[in-house]
Amino acid sequence: MNIGGCSVVSAGARLGSVAKTGASARVESISDRNRKQETMAELIVISYDTESDAEGAYNRVQALQDDLVVELAGLALVKVDGEGKTKVEYPGAGSRIGLGVASGALFGALIGILFFIPVAGLVFGGLLGALFAGLDKTGIDADFRDRVKATVTAGKSAVVIYALKLTEDKFAEALAPYNGTVVQTSLSKEDEAELVKDLGGH
Repeated sequence: MNIGGCSVVSAGARLGSVAKTGASARVESISDRNRKQETMAELIVISYDTESDAEGAYNRVQALQDDLVVELAGLALVKVDGEGKTKVEYPGAGSRIGLGVASGALFGALIGILFFIPVAGLVFGGLLGALFAGLDKTGIDADFRDRVKATVTAGKSAVVIYALKLTEDKFAEALAPYNGTVVQTSLSKEDEAELVKDLGGH
């Protein structure tokens, strides 16, 4: 499937108006999506074949935040070199991304888990097992994590977006020129609260 110029490899929520359940597909109504957006955050991983495309998309997402097309709770640029080593960049202190302390810790932990980057405090604090158990009860389950791993391989880069709200058609249209591959899922406020609790962020 191709949405807004982006290939989609997700069994969960989609960037766009089409969602799949099993082998069938349905088109969500605007009211359905609006109700969903009021209670669900979107975790979107977009893989790119080149660093330049990823960097362009990363900068474009920040501009979309300024244009109120998306409300971000987290954003990261992930670069994986040919040997599989990973480097992560985050927006500077002047960005308008609304990360609270607890949500920021959760987003950082998710980046670490999705891309196998050590996260301070998780192992030594004995929190890693609890966090994985919590993740498997949400849209960020083992299937989603495996899809990210299969999509963001050595030599590729990715933009990771944690969006509280987004205008799907404008968002997809703006990122279409960068030709990314999307893996996407949703996280409810209740799920987020439980994961923050698992991190000891309550």
